[in-house]
Amino acid sequence: MTSKVIVSENVSQDLSSVIKNVYESNKKNPDEDFVIGLSGGSLPKFFASGLNELKDTINWSKVKFIFCDERLVPYDDGDSTWKIYKETVVGKVEGLDESNFILVDVNLPDAEASAIDYETKVKEYAIKGFDLLLLGMGPDGHTCSLFPGHPLLKEQDRIVAPITDSPKLPPSRVTLTLPYINKSKAVIFVCTGEGKKTMIENVLKKKIEDFPSTLVRPENGELYWILDKPAASNL
Repeated sequence: MTSKVIVSENVSQDLSSVIKNVYESNKKNPDEDFVIGLSGGSLPKFFASGLNELKDTINWSKVKFIFCDERLVPYDDGDSTWKIYKETVVGKVEGLDESNFILVDVNLPDAEASAIDYETKVKEYAIKGFDLLLLGMGPDGHTCSLFPGHPLLKEQDRIVAPITDSPKLPPSRVTLTLPYINKSKAVIFVCTGEGKKTMIENVLKKKIEDFPSTLVRPENGELYWILDKPAASNL
């Protein structure tokens, strides 16, 4: 694993720059889909803001997006990650529409059924791992729906797992697991704001393994952290 921390004056611009570099390095076969994992939070805003800078580099018709986690709420609910991307990303550049996104089926009977179904979809498009995974980190150090001290941190066999007791509402979700996350060819964390500075210090400087974000270490890939100055102020 190689890692790099970028303290950014313009997060959207630097995110687009790293995405471009990763795409150009890893996009080998023009006939194959380039698969990007997505998370929610503030990440969609930064991703959407930089789309125009990527329009001449990325063939969006050959990109598939898979969600690193999803809350099991209706697609039009304010907590839906898909809803955020539909409103901020879909249709913003040529070739990027709803068909690019592989959705979690939130209408199945329970979280277990949704996780099994989504794992089948993930295997279809990215059984060997993502070409690129875009992540955020909560103030508690969680990423995806992997929370500090939760038993799912020890899950070794599944690609997608259900969680019904999320400490952050809503409680019912599906999430990628750490072994699969760490198969990614490249992972980019985007973290901003003074509220993240203590956890950034814990993860990047002190490397405290109690926090799920510390455990994201792509086995044979690249790890990037894009931080604004307030988030990086304790480094």
